[in-house]
Amino acid sequence: MPSSRRVALVTGCGSPTGIGWASARALGRAGAVVHIAATSDRIFARAAELEAEGIAATGHIADLTDPVAVAALAGAVGPVDILVNNAGMASLGTLDETGPLETFSDTLWRTVIDRNLTTTFNVIRAVVPGMKARGYGRIVNVSSTTGAVAGVANDSAYAAAKAGMLGLSRSLCLEVAGLGITVNCVAPGWIATGSQTPAEAAAGAATPVGRSGRPEEVADCIAWLASEGASYITGQLVVVDGGNSIVEDRR
Repeated sequence: MPSSRRVALVTGCGSPTGIGWASARALGRAGAVVHIAATSDRIFARAAELEAEGIAATGHIADLTDPVAVAALAGAVGPVDILVNNAGMASLGTLDETGPLETFSDTLWRTVIDRNLTTTFNVIRAVVPGMKARGYGRIVNVSSTTGAVAGVANDSAYAAAKAGMLGLSRSLCLEVAGLGITVNCVAPGWIATGSQTPAEAAAGAATPVGRSGRPEEVADCIAWLASEGASYITGQLVVVDGGNSIVEDRR
């Protein structure tokens, strides 16, 4: 677990049932000072809930697709030791449209890529110089089994973004590996968040474990990758999917 008083920034923390929120709580319970970000003022309720548990926390509203807003966020937070890039997938619980690739509009494609990949790039670019200067950092990017491990029909933009997050992580890890900074990806499978659809819940029930994962189970993996003890693990994709992605015979 993170050392006491490490400073963490976790994005995509607005939902009380999401992976971001669970990750912030896991890091805070391990002793980190936690800064959390989302696109709406509900982030302040999440920060208050963390503080009620005795966790040092602040909430920030930011559009992470906007480099100017990200720079302002980085300035407000200050030095960051642990970065968890969780923003993406849904905005305020609303999922993006899906469909055959040729039906995607230019706007929809850019929106999905920006929300799920460009946000990660923007935040890393803002905080990694400070990590380099201090000789320490833990970056954990929340990818997905979709794109990084497997494919889902009619969701090509999301899959491309999440696969891109893995490529970004592996390239970056080679840039900073000798500077005390690790960069890893976590790929959740079917997770029972508030935005999970009935069809996704059914898919979770069909995994080898027989259920969807809990946000806390993903968060515990993220917290471990953010720990002092994970110092020799970098450039990796850790799949948290109840064994679903290794099943060959689904009869």
